[in-house]
Amino acid sequence: MPIALITGCSSGIGRALADAFKAAGYEVWASARKAEDIAVLSAAGFTAVQLDVNDAAALEALSARIDQERGGLDVLINNAGYGAMGPLLDGGVAAMQRQFETNVFAIVGVTRALFPLLRRTKGLVVNIGSVSGVLVTPFAGAYCASKAAVHALSDTLRMELAPFGIRVMEVQPGAIESSFAKNAGQQAEQLITEQSSWWPLREGIRARAKASQDKPTPAGEFAAGLLKAVQQDQPPRLIRLGNGSRALPLLAALLPKGLLEAGLMKRFGLKGQL
Repeated sequence: MPIALITGCSSGIGRALADAFKAAGYEVWASARKAEDIAVLSAAGFTAVQLDVNDAAALEALSARIDQERGGLDVLINNAGYGAMGPLLDGGVAAMQRQFETNVFAIVGVTRALFPLLRRTKGLVVNIGSVSGVLVTPFAGAYCASKAAVHALSDTLRMELAPFGIRVMEVQPGAIESSFAKNAGQQAEQLITEQSSWWPLREGIRARAKASQDKPTPAGEFAAGLLKAVQQDQPPRLIRLGNGSRALPLLAALLPKGLLEAGLMKRFGLKGQL
């Protein structure tokens, strides 16, 4: 039975992926941070692991456990992440650091810890990026930058891991039905205060936080598409799934930059002077 480790399985994409891979015959090791989520995952039949993806000691312990109990790992899906929304300068460096720790640095940390197990099986690493790394919008600068970094990391890892027989796939979802918008909205509300220079534009900030749920593709449909790609003899280097996942990068590629930025500024209320 192939072994898959999926991070960030408490809800949304992560939980849908865990369900899809389990139904396809994988032994799924599903991670989450909160104890209550671990209890739910365990009751659903997964090997549930309480894990902070930024905890190096916990990652080493998990790698040792999988090594001892299973001897290898076939698929690693780096899914854990969140979206920091709001004006880039309001969040500042601290918000950028938090965003990159989870969305970017953790990919390197998790993959590094599990590298020996993936090498043994000539496994597959799947990194969940976003079309937001291709089509950059206002009020999501930290998130867009983190996902652009995921793209660069995935390309680098693909080349560097190839000599060991380990393959790397990047996934760029569009709008997927999940709690992402709710969580992003909560993040944004913490920054939207009357002290912010962008206070008059607060409805645009809120609109950006909700944009990921614009006619979203069901998470189960997304998971089925990703599972199909993983099971190919030659998994694709890049796959785009979900509403807008193809159209938005196409807009970014074809529209003149000035025209694209003008449209995005209008969409999120940035026209005119403050």
